[in-house]
Amino acid sequence: MASASAEVPAGEVDRSHKGSRLPDLSFQDATGKTIRTTELTGKPLLINLWATWCGPCVAELPELDRLAAQGKVQVLTLSQDSAGAKGKVAPFLKGKGLTHLGAWLDPDAQGSTQWQVSTLPASIYYDAQGREVWRISGSKAWVGAEGAALLDEAGG
Repeated sequence: MASASAEVPAGEVDRSHKGSRLPDLSFQDATGKTIRTTELTGKPLLINLWATWCGPCVAELPELDRLAAQGKVQVLTLSQDSAGAKGKVAPFLKGKGLTHLGAWLDPDAQGSTQWQVSTLPASIYYDAQGREVWRISGSKAWVGAEGAALLDEAGG
């Protein structure tokens, strides 16, 4: 798969969408509970698109779980697994001991379409007012010095 932006290599920060408003999208978990992205303002928000079949995504999940546990930044993980995996995502996260990440589903890939993502994992970061700060295709060490510096860009 190609990276989300042709001019920005995977793993590099893409600020070409900086200032864009957080789109109003809705996602559900396997139980039917709904979350709307626009309800997540007030604190910086890191949206991560991932899939159970994506090795780099799975490797990144423990870092995202630790970041979510810190509580400074909201972390919204959106599984890009197909609709047939509806009952698979929550047990997958639980089996990995990831207790701070929600099992949000995006089986129709509306997130990938909205954020023009073609490589997983992909992360999009918004400030507390719902304005995009940056995005990254590929995994990151979110709780290390580099990740902290990136998250500090929005007060996270």
